[in-house]
Amino acid sequence: MKTGEFLSLLQENASKSLLFEYASGKFVGANYHITEVKNITVDSVDCGAGTDFWKETVIQLWESPEEKDNRDYMTAYKALGILNKVDQIKPMEKSVIVKFEYSNDQFHTAQLFVNDFTIDQDKLVMKLGIKQTDCKAKEACGVPVLTSTATEEACTPGGGCC
Repeated sequence: MKTGEFLSLLQENASKSLLFEYASGKFVGANYHITEVKNITVDSVDCGAGTDFWKETVIQLWESPEEKDNRDYMTAYKALGILNKVDQIKPMEKSVIVKFEYSNDQFHTAQLFVNDFTIDQDKLVMKLGIKQTDCKAKEACGVPVLTSTATEEACTPGGGCC
């Protein structure tokens, strides 16, 4: 999800509670705060000597131990207010990927992508997840690239691709 899409989603659902599901059935506590917003620039070289460059937004979520009994989640309106204030100080690029940085006692610190979201009557739930690391230079490094010869049409029950 792009940063601008996330901001629009907050605006469209301003009255809803904003929840983050960091793993299946596991949610960031209602005592979370947005503690940092990072405008990240990545300028890299991969193992095959290929260069890459991109930008991303990273929003850090932190659970306050002093508010661990809090059961009321931050609203999308409040989150949007925080992010709009940040945008006035350090403008966010709206066309770049947004990630969420999070950890707790049972979950290591990770930068999580938005895999999906759900909206119901009173909640906006951001479904977060990880992407596995990968070699970008498989061909140059001699790493076998797995390819599928089955077409989408062939992926039917009894089609042999599953």
